[in-house]
Amino acid sequence: MGTSDEEIDRLLGKLTPRARALLLTGATTWRTKAEPAVSLRELVMSDGPAGVRGQAWDERITSVLLPSASALAATWDEALVERLGGLLAAEARRKGVDVLLAPTLNLHRSPLGGRHFECLSEDPELTGRIGAALIRGVQAHGVAATAKHYVANDSETDRLTVDVRVGERALREVYLAPFEAAVAAGVRLVMAGYNAVNGTTMTASALLTDPLKSEWGFDGVVVSDWGAVRGTVDTARAGLDLAMPGPEGPWGEALARAVADGDVPGATVDDKARRLLRLAARLDALDGPDSHRPPPTGESRGGERPAAVRASSAARRDTCLPVSVDDPHGAEHLSERVPSSSRGSSRRVPTEESSGGQRSAVPASSAARGTPRRPVPTDNARGTERPSTSAPSPTRDDRTSARVRTLARRAVAAGAVLLANRDVLPLDPERLATVAVIGAHAARTRTQGGGSAGVFPGEEVSVLDGIRAELRDRAARVVHVPGPRPDGPAPPLAPDDCTDPRSGLPGVLLRMLDAEGRELYAERRLGGRLLEPRLVPGAHTVEIGARLRPRTAGRWTLGVAGFGRMTLTLDGRTLLAGDFPPRTDDPAVVHVNPPAQYATADLAVGRDALLVARREMAPGTGRATVLVAAPPAPDVAAALSEAARAAAGADAAIVVVGTTEHGESEGHDRTDLTLGATQDALVRAVTAVNPRTVAVVNSGGPVELPWRERAGAVLLAWFPGQEGGAGLADVIFGRAEPGGRLPTTWPAALADAPVTRTRPDGAGRLAYDEGLHVGHRGWLRHHRTPAYWFGHGLGYTTWSYDELTVPTAARAGDDLTVRVRVRNTGVREGREVVQVYLARPASALDRPVRWLAGYAAVRARPGETATATVRVPARALRHWSVAEHAWRTETGTWRVLAGRSAGDVPLAANLEVVPAPGE
Repeated sequence: MGTSDEEIDRLLGKLTPRARALLLTGATTWRTKAEPAVSLRELVMSDGPAGVRGQAWDERITSVLLPSASALAATWDEALVERLGGLLAAEARRKGVDVLLAPTLNLHRSPLGGRHFECLSEDPELTGRIGAALIRGVQAHGVAATAKHYVANDSETDRLTVDVRVGERALREVYLAPFEAAVAAGVRLVMAGYNAVNGTTMTASALLTDPLKSEWGFDGVVVSDWGAVRGTVDTARAGLDLAMPGPEGPWGEALARAVADGDVPGATVDDKARRLLRLAARLDALDGPDSHRPPPTGESRGGERPAAVRASSAARRDTCLPVSVDDPHGAEHLSERVPSSSRGSSRRVPTEESSGGQRSAVPASSAARGTPRRPVPTDNARGTERPSTSAPSPTRDDRTSARVRTLARRAVAAGAVLLANRDVLPLDPERLATVAVIGAHAARTRTQGGGSAGVFPGEEVSVLDGIRAELRDRAARVVHVPGPRPDGPAPPLAPDDCTDPRSGLPGVLLRMLDAEGRELYAERRLGGRLLEPRLVPGAHTVEIGARLRPRTAGRWTLGVAGFGRMTLTLDGRTLLAGDFPPRTDDPAVVHVNPPAQYATADLAVGRDALLVARREMAPGTGRATVLVAAPPAPDVAAALSEAARAAAGADAAIVVVGTTEHGESEGHDRTDLTLGATQDALVRAVTAVNPRTVAVVNSGGPVELPWRERAGAVLLAWFPGQEGGAGLADVIFGRAEPGGRLPTTWPAALADAPVTRTRPDGAGRLAYDEGLHVGHRGWLRHHRTPAYWFGHGLGYTTWSYDELTVPTAARAGDDLTVRVRVRNTGVREGREVVQVYLARPASALDRPVRWLAGYAAVRARPGETATATVRVPARALRHWSVAEHAWRTETGTWRVLAGRSAGDVPLAANLEVVPAPGE
């Protein structure tokens, strides 16, 4: 139906004041309320932005996993990001999701921010443009995007209660700017954060009305972050429209009573309900319970995939997937498409689809009989059954899967940042006899960050997988040495480490027990991290059992993560028992990353051991239960020697180092930027014996690289998503040029960074004393030189910057066009991201030394010139007048600069800004 105000008002008139108020609280964790009186169905929401998980935390319900948001911003490629947004929309429709909770538009204010991987950049202009591109891509295919977390929610420490104190000008010019760009792009929802700004929690802040709804004209829905609504009247009087999750919460019946008592104006609630109905109309959700719902091919309400939908999912997915492998720019990223060899080398996660569409759930009565279903063999990431005879022609599902993987793989190369290269990359496979691939992250590449944005990919291609696939049909031999174990706690049990003690199949046995210890429900699960064990009537205790198969003898670290009364036993012997109450109500900690309690035990190779964890469920403690185990750490000196020997005997060495989930995750900030002494020692050991060493950095945000001058090349992989190893192999062996440019400045050492404070003071306040000077602006203001500037990134050719053309004059309030002529001075075709910065040296105001005003990418063959046409929007020249509470533009002489990064701007010209007519 249409979305005219008249039609929405007609529907609103069918609802009583109470019904309107009740509509504004979620029906479940992920669904809004249905209202039969106006034929309104539920709207389904899901976390993002690297993938669409759907409504369930279940490792058997898989999702496409794209590179992290920081990697997407590193592409500086809005067209590509828009297509990736379309891919996310296709995933949302496959899973029956109406609203994607992405993108995250908070800034990389400090390099210590724990959630950098989920945010785009340090710069408001780049964040706004890339975020808007993702929004356009998602919403072009019938799914709503959500700009979050409004506003100044830029760090994780005490994030539920922190009061950010930020000046009006910095708030307007820096932190609100990306959200303004999102509204201009037509974003359907904006999420209010947990934090407070200048004394008022965001769910009750006047900023939700002005500038969001009044000045910017946002006509969508303002939704709370999950559990961020703490009061009824103050939040209802503000611009918040929808309180999530539900059905309990401070709104609901309490809001209906507040309206009836006159504490909240009825017109205020009417506006909120009108916005929700408008959103529903835009999502075709006003024609009844099932009409126009995105095809729910991921899971139903219970998380299981309906058989009837499975049969038609391929056609629907292909219909809405906006991915073409024959796009005119495809060749610039890949000279060949996804080879079949790389498919076979990746880590595959068994899914419900691979078991013929059924979960491996076993009711208590049949579980005791020990008759498990064995999964049907599968051949691809979508879980289509492998035929027992000769393979048929590729199906539409096969083609869709290949197209998805090709685009995800292309995104990896497009965002990979070549930080340094001393004529080592690209490697020529024909000149390699032996390649040493070194590091634990090489075999277990970290593909995503930790926290609520996590998804379960069907397959993950590690760096080692990608390199092996690339060299499989060549003469080169690949040698892998893990090196020392990275610092960090014991990981959750993986299916290759254990078996379900009941069925003998890889994985663990999940049992739900009543208060007497009787089994109510049991099922085999694939690993030890179970965040949402199935609730059944009478459930009192979660139990996870696994038969460990030690491949290393010695003292193991074993543990259980969760809250409440917990026990851990090994072969019936109690290792740990106690009551562990939650110390925070942060949902990311309670429901996603609960802390673990540890014990140790000696295990022997060839002798299985039964490990069983139990935790009692109690109000406020969540359900998340995690069984962890780690073998004895190898001797560091011996591991380093083994790595050095492998590197010394190889024609090239590729050493992969990175962060852990406990280092970069939602719910906490980092305390340092180090990779740990053992990983730094590993790179030093390898580079000392082989000058042709490529150091691959697997992190979502800045880390210290004290060995960076010793490596032959330094390649930043970010968290590269499911196709990470394949895309990085494309870059390493020259199939694709590394397309990335840094979206945030990387310090050589944390002490050099201008902004390092993320912890509130004793009063709970976090002062943004740096004002406008965030990121590269702060580095320039303090005359400090980082390891790598914002915008930095090398390709496989070189460029000269020859000419900058700037208008002699521009009127205040008008956009302007800048042209930059560059020349490819190398021997290979390449892409260059031309960046334009502004400066106002004689300003009467406090201003950054210079700031990003615009950018454009060009391509050229060797010896060719290309002209980048860069649009500089009028907003880049304006400032917020605190005295007048309005935007103003200084007239007079400005400086326009162009170059390859914030620290490398070889071209400059003057621009005269004149008053607009009538001023």
